[in-house]
Amino acid sequence: MSQPSVLLLRTAGTNCDEEARFAFEQAGAKVTSVHVRALCENPKELAQHGILVLPGGFSYGDDLGSGVVLANEIVQRLEEPFRQFVERGGLALGICNGFQVLVKTGLLPGPSYRAASGNLSPAGTSIMYTTLPATLTFNDSQRFEDRWVTLRVEKSHSPFLDGHAGRLVTFPVAHGEGKFVTRDEHLLKRIEHAGQVAFRYCTSTGALPGYPENPNGSQHGIAGITDETGRVLGLMPHPERHALPWQHPRWTREGLKAEADGMFLFKNAVAFAKGA
Repeated sequence: MSQPSVLLLRTAGTNCDEEARFAFEQAGAKVTSVHVRALCENPKELAQHGILVLPGGFSYGDDLGSGVVLANEIVQRLEEPFRQFVERGGLALGICNGFQVLVKTGLLPGPSYRAASGNLSPAGTSIMYTTLPATLTFNDSQRFEDRWVTLRVEKSHSPFLDGHAGRLVTFPVAHGEGKFVTRDEHLLKRIEHAGQVAFRYCTSTGALPGYPENPNGSQHGIAGITDETGRVLGLMPHPERHALPWQHPRWTREGLKAEADGMFLFKNAVAFAKGA
């Protein structure tokens, strides 16, 4: 059985690519790091991989808003290759800034949400110039939040989360624009009823919290979502920063776990790609 191949997309300002590479390599994948400009010049490169990763960081300095410039670049030059990649069964993971990019391209919560809301872009027009169904905006605290949080893995048909529904995990967050909001309550309910919520912020007992356990004020505590297929996942917290048990800040008091909380996500992705 061939080794699953990961394309790790980076650009100016990306700063969590090496952590994502390490986690996927620990899970058994082969990782190729590609600059977005190189992918724009050779978009067929994407078809050679089973998993696409948009890691965290501050792409293009977030000068026009978190993820906005990279999202626009993808829409203008890579929208069709990205669409084909998902349709043929590829997995896509966006972490922190990568989640922001996936939402601002419209890949999350998915293309049917644009169609349902009458916001499909005219031929030749970027979806960046339409009203998207959801976004990630400034934290309620109006400050950059850098802390560890507890998350509940929600019931989902996503291969990333298979076998882990109801589990509580701890990942770090590091963002200034992580508040997930939808354009209206109807769209929020639709995302929830479709089983597209992947992670929620919670207390150590699993209850929905206020600040600071919910570090940004996201609606209904949503920390990550998938598209309709479950194969595109975005989340604000960083599972790649908890790929080793001793990365947890309390391991000296609580003891080392057999496996770090973040690794299940990468192992599930690799296992799915092997069977694809």
